[in-house]
Amino acid sequence: WNSWNHYGCNINEHIVRATADALVSSGLSKMGYTYVNIDDCWAELKRDNNDRLVPSRSKFPSGIKALSDYVHSKGLKLGIYSDAGYYTCQKQPGSLGHEQVDADTFAFWGVDYLKYDNCYNDGSKPEARYPKMRDALLRTGRPIFYSLCEWGVDVPATWAPKIGSSWRTTGDIEDKWESVISRADLNDKFAPYARPGGWNDPDMLEVGNGHMTMDEYGSHFSIWALMKAPLLIGCDVTSMNKGTSRILSNQEVIAVNQDHKGIQGRKVSKQGDLEVWAGPLSNNRIAFNSCLVFVWTVNTTAQRSGSKSPREPYSISEGSCLQNSSWSKSDPQMQNLAIRTTSPLPKSSQCPQPLGYDHGLDSTWPLSLLAYEKGTLHST
Repeated sequence: WNSWNHYGCNINEHIVRATADALVSSGLSKMGYTYVNIDDCWAELKRDNNDRLVPSRSKFPSGIKALSDYVHSKGLKLGIYSDAGYYTCQKQPGSLGHEQVDADTFAFWGVDYLKYDNCYNDGSKPEARYPKMRDALLRTGRPIFYSLCEWGVDVPATWAPKIGSSWRTTGDIEDKWESVISRADLNDKFAPYARPGGWNDPDMLEVGNGHMTMDEYGSHFSIWALMKAPLLIGCDVTSMNKGTSRILSNQEVIAVNQDHKGIQGRKVSKQGDLEVWAGPLSNNRIAFNSCLVFVWTVNTTAQRSGSKSPREPYSISEGSCLQNSSWSKSDPQMQNLAIRTTSPLPKSSQCPQPLGYDHGLDSTWPLSLLAYEKGTLHST
């Protein structure tokens, strides 16, 4: 969870504590939502006499250390925000030139995650500034997830894997469909660079913030999961409705995101407004976003493109009958936005007879899928 998308600068320790409580009571923490991340606007405008950052006395009167202890007592982890510039984006003290003292402060507080922004910098390349904080964090001896947030300006996917745990590939997301699909498209370009230990980050989730339909939120969550993007909840989890909870807690979709192969799914087909996104999973499975009940595959092999050492390709024999696992079996209204995982059925299983296929996909992912649903054949 991250505070920014819903609260912006209106953040305080009560909200953070209540969020930690809600992540546990809702069951979300057991599904893997374990980070509680404070974004910008948490600090005083001036450092103390020892040049250390000071938590806002009005917003965080108990201090970050006490808050960290509380979050840890819930079995969760605490994240915080700083900037590789002189100021943060909201003009609070940045960490440029103070990397070690700030890293030491974060470690002393018990911080587990650092989002590191790129505002008000000195004009030097992010590739030169971001390693300084990496090195400072490593010297503390505390494991801290290092999230680079330079908005994809200098193509961080090409250099950030040596520096951080994730890197933003896009500008800030907004709670509207156009923003979601544009960030997905931008992030898609860098799929070959994502892998376990280093992830492309198309920004935080907007699910539940109220300006998109539930279908759009379902698609948003599905595509982020397929892309192996960090799933950072961005809504008020203390008052989320059932639809929001159902999306964020869908264990099948979360499992796609957390699959141990860690290969980012990609846009494999676009015909007009119809897009198909797909990616390989462990155990010879495929995940894709489509309304499919039965899938036939013909000549299905795929591997990462643009890599000097391609990952292990995945394949399913020609003519195999695949059975999908629905995004939500009880939500037929969301079926056109569904995320599906497929796995081979036993040879004895009954499958609909395919009438043909239309591969219609690019050379990167040469999949040919034919679907049968409610008596109608669909090819994608």
